[in-house]
Amino acid sequence: MTANFYNKNASKLAEMYLSKTFEQVHESWLSYLTPILNKKEARILDIGAGAGRDSQYFAQQGAANNISVTAIEPALMLAELGKKHTQGLNINWLQDSLPDLTAVTRKEISFDLILLSAVWMHIPDAQRARSLRKLANLLKPGGLLVISLRHGESGDERNMYEVSSDALVQMSTKLGLSLLLVTDKKPDVIGREDVSWQTVVLKLPDDGSGAFPFIRHVALNDGKSATHKLALMRVLLRIADGQPGAVIRREDNRVILPVGLVALYWAHQYKDLIDKHQLYQTPNKNSNMGFMKEDGWHKLTHLSSSDYRIGNLFQGDQAIAMHKMLSASVANIKNMPCKFITFPNSAESVFEVSSKSVRAKDSLFLDLTTLNHWGEFSLPEHLWIAFSRYACWIEPVLVSEWTKTMAGYQGNRQYQAPEQQHKLVNALNWLEAKRSTSEVRNRFETLKKQNNSQHNCVWTNKTLNKQYAIDHCMPFARWPNNDLWNLLPSDVTANGQKSDRLPTEQKMRNAKQRITNWWQDAWLADNSIDISSQLNQKRFFAEANIALPDLESSNDSVDDLFEALLLQRERLKEMQQLREW
Repeated sequence: MTANFYNKNASKLAEMYLSKTFEQVHESWLSYLTPILNKKEARILDIGAGAGRDSQYFAQQGAANNISVTAIEPALMLAELGKKHTQGLNINWLQDSLPDLTAVTRKEISFDLILLSAVWMHIPDAQRARSLRKLANLLKPGGLLVISLRHGESGDERNMYEVSSDALVQMSTKLGLSLLLVTDKKPDVIGREDVSWQTVVLKLPDDGSGAFPFIRHVALNDGKSATHKLALMRVLLRIADGQPGAVIRREDNRVILPVGLVALYWAHQYKDLIDKHQLYQTPNKNSNMGFMKEDGWHKLTHLSSSDYRIGNLFQGDQAIAMHKMLSASVANIKNMPCKFITFPNSAESVFEVSSKSVRAKDSLFLDLTTLNHWGEFSLPEHLWIAFSRYACWIEPVLVSEWTKTMAGYQGNRQYQAPEQQHKLVNALNWLEAKRSTSEVRNRFETLKKQNNSQHNCVWTNKTLNKQYAIDHCMPFARWPNNDLWNLLPSDVTANGQKSDRLPTEQKMRNAKQRITNWWQDAWLADNSIDISSQLNQKRFFAEANIALPDLESSNDSVDDLFEALLLQRERLKEMQQLREW
């Protein structure tokens, strides 16, 4: 009913909204806005953007600092007018709405400022706590949430509910938000006598969730009869940091993942520790763990951890063994760490597994669709956010504690001396850098011979002959990813200059055609007869669609992939404060 009203009266409402300036409407909190507009590359979310007056102000005032604005307006007709009014500005209009905010959440980005202007009164009481939690989860640490509260009847067909600044502040305190400002009620600037407004400004200090103390407790203080708990925490951290596209959905303040993916990463990290380095993972001298079954794990000892990756195809007896190994890993995760990791002073489990039986088959392609077959794994959203935002700080704690834990086990006695423990740290390496470029380098050479043509550097457009490099677009040292889409042919000099820095957004946009051309030529050439080419194409998108944010598991568009890569660039820049190139 409310959306219909805004659509039906879009032109009239747009004219009314635009008749007043941003400063007239938001004068009460302008002093809090100035530092954000002066911040380089700040991100602002405008929910209920209407005809775009506020989004336009943010984009124009922040243009010199490259501020980006995401505008959300559920009423389509009003949003179309808003898009026209703000054309040419750094504003991304999304179709979305509270309490779910599905579209913006899928992007896995956070904001310096979120504005809800004339929105809160449309949200029913039953949805307000959930909506506020969603908004808090979208804030950066130190970010501001500004909510305007309309007092007074709607006077038309719109659904409006009573609002209270006291209730809003009380609700926000439970979420760790701190109060900066509550204004007195002020007259409506448009002149409606029966309408008045208040503004509430809230701030998210630190991560605002209690996630850090909990993670630290599990890593450092929780009892450990084996390394299961540390393993699960590191798996989830790795998925949150490296596979943002793995989220199936969000519901009830929880993030839902394919439990098959959790199991794959579980096996990946244990694989070399046990089979290659012969490191014990329990206090007694028993090398076998619950997920190591004769018909699964022990039939795959010839493989390495690098084989346990998205985009790999297994066939025959090896596929059947992989099926059984994943099923055993799911059961072990469900019955061990998930059962024993509980909330503080509670018997309630933090992590939940809803598993399904999967019949082993003689062909297994590892992608999101396949890994969904084993069921679902859920974790609290605030933990997911902490893992994804602060992975580079949390992981060293987990690795350090895992090292100490292994050194204390009877079977690993030879590593107890401090000077020997670096071997344990090395064994915990997630990926081997040495295998990062050889496959792509071979593909580059093959294309040169097949096509008898020159290939250019994606960054400089220089012709590449004998001397060239294979560059990690997103730097491997900061975000270890060896997926096909992340590896690009580069001039040696340019590769050295780039080093471990992030390419700027503009540099990437300038290189888009060369990057997408390389993807097409190397991995996506249409060859229905060539089985290897078909597999490369499946693998290319399987890797990209799980590693990059805001992509569907079925995506096969390189343009959408490139836009998701820009999002990931932004996430890495924000989360790790990386230097740009």
